[in-house]
Amino acid sequence: MTNSSIVMRETRYHQIKAVLARLRLDSSARLVALVDKDGQQIAVHGELGDLDTTSLASLAAGNVAATGGMAKLIGEREFPTLSHEGEKESIHICVIGRVLLLVVFDDRSSLGLVKLRSKQISNELAATFAEIEEESNVAGISLPFSEITDEEIDSLFSYQ
Repeated sequence: MTNSSIVMRETRYHQIKAVLARLRLDSSARLVALVDKDGQQIAVHGELGDLDTTSLASLAAGNVAATGGMAKLIGEREFPTLSHEGEKESIHICVIGRVLLLVVFDDRSSLGLVKLRSKQISNELAATFAEIEEESNVAGISLPFSEITDEEIDSLFSYQ
């Protein structure tokens, strides 16, 4: 997949939310989130409590970037999955093209179950994002204000 910008329609967003809800249920997870590799949250489903999901998304993306650097040092392209196990809570991260799937779970689940269910869902999410990207390209959708140049912005704020 390329790093070009994509635009997601509301129906696709709800489709992704349904996939996350199913993963959460099937893996007995506390929380499931989908973020892009830049750390921007796409969708979240589960027990949020007082969890700062924006920070979680950014830190997960940073974690993947850092371990990607380590992977390259040893001759790997990237590590497709990362897991962090704590006393009470654990996190499993799957790299799926341009997005990251985060699963937060506790002792109601196990790492093995989370890995299995995440792997099953990964193919579905990869296909969905390929379709979203194709829809963005076919529709010729551009980001708002993408045609405005830096010079035009500067002229708006300059004193003449």
